[in-house]
Amino acid sequence: AETFDLTDYTPYLLNRAGARIAGAFADRLREHDLTLNMWRALAALHHEDGQRLSRLSELTSVDISTLSRLIGTLDRRALVERRKSGGPDADNRAVSLSLTAGGRALTEALIPVAASYEATALRGFTPSETDVLKSMLRRMFANMAAFEATRSAAE
Repeated sequence: AETFDLTDYTPYLLNRAGARIAGAFADRLREHDLTLNMWRALAALHHEDGQRLSRLSELTSVDISTLSRLIGTLDRRALVERRKSGGPDADNRAVSLSLTAGGRALTEALIPVAASYEATALRGFTPSETDVLKSMLRRMFANMAAFEATRSAAE
């Protein structure tokens, strides 16, 4: 039987690298009274404004109930606003989330900081290696999403 080596186990390596990057970036976010999950929500809305909570949860990998409370905090801080989704057939409960001008300005000020942490983590990687790494990570995410969907369909 093969010996299990945690230090060579892909999920361990991914978590370890991600935790190191996230921890360093979270220190900078605290200067702005933000958490990593708040940053993810702001960055996701910067990328694709006017999202519903469920879509934002998918993009950020933050549980909907946690994200809902977080959005409430960002709303009170006037960084995010909630708007009723438009259209005559729209569900009155449907709300889209958007950045306010202040939320957009803060996010745009933090994007170069986030990019610098990515650049530090990728130091020594060629552009081609970076592209391959990102492609593989997207494929791993899709593989796990498909696995989860198959597993929940079987239950």
